[in-house]
Amino acid sequence: MKVGPRVTRGATGTRPMKNTYRAVVRIASCLTAGLVILWPVSIWGQQAVSLDEAIELALVRSPQMLQQDQALDNAELARRSAWAAFLPSLSASTSGSLRSANVLDPNTGQIVGGSSDSYGAGVSSRVTIFQGGTRFVEMNRTDADMQAARARRENQRFAVALQTKNFFFSALRQADLLEVARQRVEQAQQNLEIVRARSQVGRATISDSLRARLDFINAEQGVLQGETTLRAAEFSLGRQIGESVAVAPLRPSTLEPTMLPLAETEIMQLAESGSPTVIAATQAANAASANVRSAKASYLPTISMNTGYNWNNQNRSFTGGKTSWSLGFSMSYPIFNNFQRQSSVDRAQFSYRVSRLQEDDARLAARQQADNALYSLRTAERAIEIAGEAASVAAEDLRVVRERYTVGVATILDVLISQSAASQADATVITSRYDYVIARAELEAILGREL
Repeated sequence: MKVGPRVTRGATGTRPMKNTYRAVVRIASCLTAGLVILWPVSIWGQQAVSLDEAIELALVRSPQMLQQDQALDNAELARRSAWAAFLPSLSASTSGSLRSANVLDPNTGQIVGGSSDSYGAGVSSRVTIFQGGTRFVEMNRTDADMQAARARRENQRFAVALQTKNFFFSALRQADLLEVARQRVEQAQQNLEIVRARSQVGRATISDSLRARLDFINAEQGVLQGETTLRAAEFSLGRQIGESVAVAPLRPSTLEPTMLPLAETEIMQLAESGSPTVIAATQAANAASANVRSAKASYLPTISMNTGYNWNNQNRSFTGGKTSWSLGFSMSYPIFNNFQRQSSVDRAQFSYRVSRLQEDDARLAARQQADNALYSLRTAERAIEIAGEAASVAAEDLRVVRERYTVGVATILDVLISQSAASQADATVITSRYDYVIARAELEAILGREL
C-alpha cells in the first residue's frame, strides 16, 4: 500500500490563517466606524437630514432668529435698567495738587511762605424719592416690551420651522413624484411590449406602435423633469440649513393624518388669545398705555435727596486733615416748558389708540388664519381619502383596459388614456398627503404650539 506524504500542522501552518482572520476583523471594524462617522449619508454619498435636525439647523443659522434674540436681549437690559432706577447712585472722587511753598500775595505784592499742597477725597450719593410714579410705570412698560419680544421671537421660531418644513416636504414630494414618473416609464414599457407582441401576430397597427412609443418617450421626459425639480428642491433644503450641497430629506416614520388634540372651538379660542402675534400686539398695547401714564407723570414734581462725605488735608498723609459731610433735599417742578408736556401726552395717547386697533386687528387676523388653516386641513384629509379611492379605481381600470386590448376589444388609445389617469391619480395621492402635512404645520405656526 502506498502512503502519501504526511502533512504536519505546526505554527507555520496556522499563522497565515490567523493573520488573515485578524485582517478581516480590522477591515470590518474600519467600515463600521466609517458608517457611524458618516451617518446620516445616503448610499450615493449625498448628505441626508431628518426633519428635527433640519429645523434645528435652520434656527441656528437664521438671521431673523438672531435679530429676535438681540431684541429680546435689549428688552431684558431695559428691564434691568428700569429696576436699577430705584437704587441710589454712588460716586467717589479724589484730588491732589502741589504748588511751590513761596507764593505771591496779590494784596501786598510780596513773596510769602506757606504750604499750598492740597489732598482730598469724597463720596457722594443721590437718590430720587418721588418722580411722579414714572419708575413704576417704566417697570410695567419694560415688562410689557420684554413679553412682546418673547412673543415675537416665538412667532419667528415657528415661521422658520414652517419654512423649513415647506422645503423639507417639498423635497420629499418631488422624490415621490419622481418615483411615480419612473413607474409610468415601466408601465409605458409594458404597453410597448404588449403592442410589439400584438404586432408580431398581425393584430396591432403601425399607429398603435407609434402611439405606444410616443407615450414611452413622454414618460422618460417626465422622469428627466422630475429629477431636475428634485435636485432644485434638495438644494433649497440645503441652503435653508446652511449647506452648499443638495441635502436629501429622511422620510418620517409616518405621514398619515392624525386626530387633532383640540376641538375646533378650542383652536379658535387659542388663536385669539394664545397666538404669538396676538400676545405681541397685546403687550405692545400695554407698553403704549404705560407711555401715556409716564407722559402724564411729568405734571408732578420730582423730589430727590443727596448726601456726601469729604476729606481734605494739606499734608501728604492719611492722618489728620479735615472732614465734612452734607445732606440735602431738592424738589423741582417745571411750571412752563414750552408745551412739551402737553405734546408728549398727546403723542402717547394717539400711539396707544393705534396700538389698540392693531391688537384688535391681530386677533381678527389670527382667527381668520386659523380658520383657513383648519379648513385646508379638513379639505386635505378628505382629499386623501378621495385620491386613494381614485387611485384604486384608476389602477383597476388600467388592468381591465389592458386585458381588453390584449383580446382586441379596446384600442391603444384607451390604454394610454387609462395609463395617464392612473399616473395622475397616484400623483394626486402624493400631493394630497403633503398638502395635509403643510396645512397642519401652518396651523401650528398660527397657534404657536405643536399639535
